[in-house]
Amino acid sequence: MNNLVRNYGDLQAADLEWLHLLVSEWQLLADLSFADLVLWVPTSDGRYVAVAQMRPNTGATSHQDDLVGDFVVRGDRPMLDAAYDEGRIVREGDPEWRDDVPVRVEAIPVRRDGRVIGVIARNTNLLTARTPSRLELTYLQSAADLAQMIASGFFPYKGEQVDMDASPRVGDGLIRLDSEGFVQYASPNALSAYHRLGLTSDLVGCHLGRTTAELAPSEGPVDESISAVASGWAPRETEVETNAAVVQVRAIPLKPRGARIGAIVLLRDVTELRRRERELITKDATIREIHHRVKNNLQTVAALLRLQARRMDSPQARAALEEAVRRVGSIAIVHETLSQTLDERVDFDEIADRVLSMVTEVAASAPRVRTARHGSFGVLVAETATPLAMVLTELLQNALEHAFDTHSGSLEITATRSGERLVITVADDGAGLPPDFDPQVSGNLGLQIVRTLVGSELGGRFDMGAGESGGTVVTLDFPVRRKTRG
Repeated sequence: MNNLVRNYGDLQAADLEWLHLLVSEWQLLADLSFADLVLWVPTSDGRYVAVAQMRPNTGATSHQDDLVGDFVVRGDRPMLDAAYDEGRIVREGDPEWRDDVPVRVEAIPVRRDGRVIGVIARNTNLLTARTPSRLELTYLQSAADLAQMIASGFFPYKGEQVDMDASPRVGDGLIRLDSEGFVQYASPNALSAYHRLGLTSDLVGCHLGRTTAELAPSEGPVDESISAVASGWAPRETEVETNAAVVQVRAIPLKPRGARIGAIVLLRDVTELRRRERELITKDATIREIHHRVKNNLQTVAALLRLQARRMDSPQARAALEEAVRRVGSIAIVHETLSQTLDERVDFDEIADRVLSMVTEVAASAPRVRTARHGSFGVLVAETATPLAMVLTELLQNALEHAFDTHSGSLEITATRSGERLVITVADDGAGLPPDFDPQVSGNLGLQIVRTLVGSELGGRFDMGAGESGGTVVTLDFPVRRKTRG
């Protein structure tokens, strides 16, 4: 719509915003009218261009084809001309025949700040016409009031743009109120929703605001918005919740001539939806609590291993236990980060920085080594973050332990994420690799752990070789998972 209006029309930015607001709401008019809607905007060269189209959910369509982008020359559709020039709803004329289907056509001017900026063509398929029921008559009367509000510039309501996918629709439940807020008509779905809230009588003749407030729980402060919205005084949404049900309520005051004559109230039973949302919230909270407890347990294990290391006489045994402490600590960092998120995804940059800090804090060569991280790992799922944290721990510890025995230097992590792959390098300018070193088979337990995790858990490749200016460069290359399995 933006492109069509800007390329062919001559409307102001505020006019275009008004049309967007109208289009966000006009599914309501289409459903109440049982009709297709096409929005025509005048062009600068004397034509009309169709910028939006809506089909009804409550009846058969009269337009099988998409009309958006079509043009009509002034004079070819007299009803469009009359509605635009005279600023009134035009209903004159005989039904049109389209593919052997009779279609009643009406033209509704779209007014903003006293100016007509477009015309809605309302097209009703008459092939299924029959004697209307009370529900259908209520729909049509409400549609007529809304159409008049559009023609007068009173609808849509400013600042009340709603998400039509989440808001109640006509078929979910409709109540028609008079000017005092008393129920004139309630659809079967609307009555069923109120019965779930606890109503034991009929709705017709009841004051909807007072009835709704009485059904709402009385504990705590009274939510005055519930009564106001249910009475139809303001164009707003709210939810009414009891022990048995949750009902979403949306009120649309009707002011076809500027003065309020009543309102339509749309209802949607969202009991099951809210129940599932609460289950998801509870599940998320439970998962975060599990991660928190796992982190605490791992820290306890690390503390016990650290305590045991202090009691060891053998330097080799003490070093082995200290390595185990670091491995457990890297996993604990991941679980701590997961305990603070709403899903099983983490920003791995923070984890990498913490792993780097943890490893250097206890390394004997750390004071002589400059460390840095370049690039960004991005957001990773837990299935990737946990083994990657262990891999980084092993590589950093291996570099600090063997590359800088007697001299100072630098140790850098670089992450490059491109599309579906993540490439990580851990580079140092230390002593370099021993002669005849094979990264696929040689090395200590730490490198064995790296090879296993990169191949089996990350599904990637691992390489280790000499740097261009000395030292060692380790390269990891693996695909990035988008979501957890299961």
